[in-house]
Amino acid sequence: MTTGSDQSTPPAGTGEKKETSSGLEPKVAGLLCYLVGWVTGIVFLLIEKDNKFVRFHAIQSICVFGAYCVLQVFLYILAIVVPWPASIIFSIPSFLLFVLAVVLWVVLMYKAYQEEEWELPIAGKFAKEHR
Repeated sequence: MTTGSDQSTPPAGTGEKKETSSGLEPKVAGLLCYLVGWVTGIVFLLIEKDNKFVRFHAIQSICVFGAYCVLQVFLYILAIVVPWPASIIFSIPSFLLFVLAVVLWVVLMYKAYQEEEWELPIAGKFAKEHR
């Protein structure tokens, strides 16, 4: 039989961390901001109103992967417009950009899960100011 004082004890692991609007742990929500690039960044930016850690990662995700998508579309259009032999030139930067984006994607998710606000040079500063 439990006493009334046992019920007032907070569940293990809740600590003093501020909850998120989604009900997830901040580090999990931060990681999920990057999961599908700018799409999940927008979702978490719309859902999360109070937790600045999650909002930071959501905004950084939108900036980084939004810019990546725009750049890839630009390179793709150039590859279509330029005649065939020369269009191969745009495939190399496109591939290198893809590899960089995948590495950055994994690192950003890892850093968010480690509860770090790892700032990228431009996007991180913007995210810090606008969260």
